[in-house]
This record gives sequence, C-alpha cells and structure tokens, in this order.
Amino acid sequence: MQEKHLYEYAMIRVVPVLEREEFLNVGVAVFSKRAKFIKVLWTINESKIALLSDELDIDQIRLNLQSFEKVALGDKECGPIAKLDITERFRWLTSTRSSALQVSKTHAGLSDDLEKTAQRLFENLVL
Repeated sequence: MQEKHLYEYAMIRVVPVLEREEFLNVGVAVFSKRAKFIKVLWTINESKIALLSDELDIDQIRLNLQSFEKVALGDKECGPIAKLDITERFRWLTSTRSSALQVSKTHAGLSDDLEKTAQRLFENLVL
C-alpha cells in the first residue's frame, strides 16, 4: 500500500469586477511539503468569463496564470519568488490579493497519488 501524503490546495479564481465579488474558478494549486510536490493547473473559459464581464483583459489573465505556473515550477527566469523553496512559493501563490486574479483559502487532504488528486480537483472544481 502506498503511503498517503498530506496535501494542501487552493482554487485560483478570476474576479472580473471586484466590487461585485463574483468569481469563476480557473485553476487549482496543489502542494505537498513532504512529497516536495507542487502543481498548478488552469484553463480559461472565455465565454463563462464574458458572462460576468466583457471588459476583462483575458490576455493579461492568461499571462498571470502562466506566471503562477512558472513560479510553482521554480522557473528561475520568473523572478525572485520562483527561486524560493517549494513551501515559500506555495505560500506566495496562495497569499491574499486584491486583483482580478485571486485564490481561495487553502484546504487539506490525504492522497496516495498527488498527480491524480491534482487532476481530480481540477476536473471537479474548475472544468
């Protein structure tokens, strides 16, 4: 039997109009300290976002999501945050921000296959 790993995850959300506090889940960040695992999965459904606002810069949101993914992977070309250790990168990714791209509070679980768990969370909570 495989060992179960404690993991944390947070939803990545697009908040088109901050004052209305409406959001659309566009991604998930999954992290396990002991397994040294971090993964960001995301997608943009432009038609769903357009239902909430037609003024949002989708290209900028896409660039920000790509940066989230690169920071998670530790891509050194992505700046000083990407050079931090895995735990610090996850904490930075999931920190509270007041912008069109926000994250939920973190949640925890146990998994014996973190890749499958990340994919399941993405499929169930984003797609």
